[in-house]
Amino acid sequence: MANVGRRSAAVAVTSGLAITTMAIPTSAAPAEGPANALPPVDVAALTEQARAALATSPVVQVPTEAVAWGFDAPDITVTANPKPEPVVQRSTAASRAAARPVNNAIPQSVAGNAVLEIAARYVGVPYVAGGASPDGFDCSGFVSYVYGQLGISLPRSSGAYYDVGTRVTEPQPGDIIVSPGHVGIYAGDGLQIDAPRPGKTIQFRGIWQSNPIFVRVTG
Repeated sequence: MANVGRRSAAVAVTSGLAITTMAIPTSAAPAEGPANALPPVDVAALTEQARAALATSPVVQVPTEAVAWGFDAPDITVTANPKPEPVVQRSTAASRAAARPVNNAIPQSVAGNAVLEIAARYVGVPYVAGGASPDGFDCSGFVSYVYGQLGISLPRSSGAYYDVGTRVTEPQPGDIIVSPGHVGIYAGDGLQIDAPRPGKTIQFRGIWQSNPIFVRVTG
């Protein structure tokens, strides 16, 4: 036989049957002669065997859920930022009134007495030299402001109060107490309401003046 490349087949069967063919080059062919000739291979028979092996091999099926991938997403709660609280602006006068300390109780003599009722509104207002308004009072500024609410004009000097009305020996609530360098308003029961001195506020307190003059203003 001439040097012609032949094909040899090897069959290996494990879970199925695989056929591997290898090409033998001409240079590797054995020498000519009947003794070296390969027996013929029935390819058709091998094909039938391979088909039979595949048909009898078990089929492995993987359930769909076994390969499904997933994860549990955490619950996320979104909370909006709180709205800023509105800024409430109070008037200067209201703030000052709220900050005024009440140093003492208002005596019963105030009730029904127009002068004392007006004067009691300003308890806690600070003493201010030369002051004659709810922002601050001195002694004569306070008395003149209170009486001014009733339409009565009084001087701004404490020394001028000796002659603004009628002097009395039995004072009544609302009369003016006059002493050297100071004036106040009599509140009854040995009390007065006045603007004491720097660092103090309008307040009800005991009469501290010695031998004061009581003046009644009738308008």
